[in-house]
Amino acid sequence: MQNPNEDTEWNDILRSKGILPPKEKELTEDEIVSMVEQTIEQKQASTKGKDIGDMTLDELDELEDSEDEEILLQYRHKRLAEIKALAEKSKFGSVLEISAQDYVQEINKAGEGIWVVLHLYKQGIPLCALINQYIQFLAAKYRTVKFVKSISTTCIPNYPDKNLPTIFVYFEGELKKQFVGPVELRGPNLSADEFEYILGKAGAIETEIKEDPRPEIKDKLFSDLNDLNNDW
Repeated sequence: MQNPNEDTEWNDILRSKGILPPKEKELTEDEIVSMVEQTIEQKQASTKGKDIGDMTLDELDELEDSEDEEILLQYRHKRLAEIKALAEKSKFGSVLEISAQDYVQEINKAGEGIWVVLHLYKQGIPLCALINQYIQFLAAKYRTVKFVKSISTTCIPNYPDKNLPTIFVYFEGELKKQFVGPVELRGPNLSADEFEYILGKAGAIETEIKEDPRPEIKDKLFSDLNDLNNDW
């Protein structure tokens, strides 16, 4: 049997006589896009300006789905922006050794929004060696913070050994906090959590350690004062 939609001279004659129905028109791509756009506009127009109380259940479902999709899309874009910004800042992850020539470039010109923790140390000082271990761990944990170390006299000529270890905390090239000497860094018994707490309190890292891990320092002081008062 001959296809009635086929383009033949005989089919054209039959269509002209009304024996065959008119051939179905094939839609172009532009016409399909136009029809989709019109359908969307009609849906939006059907709910636009309409009171929620007057909407049918189907219309409410469509409105809810549309709003949910928009909220999810906005949230997705926000999260992608946050992840991208974090990825751009999470570029460190290890401890950089510098000399005096590197100081300005690596410290003062570290960049916008960048915290820098600088450790001045010297070989043969136990507390310096301990802190070097701690900053190695923290550098991997807080990859948005720049951890730097330098031999004291290489970075600052004639820097006194009595001031070691020294920690300088910078933000956007400006000195925000300094810890000079073993006393300010709690001596040879300094724990990793204490050191992380100290840097967190200085603002350099966003640590979850909010309470001093060594409260017995304060407790022992009060205890000693009480003992003295009792003796008197």
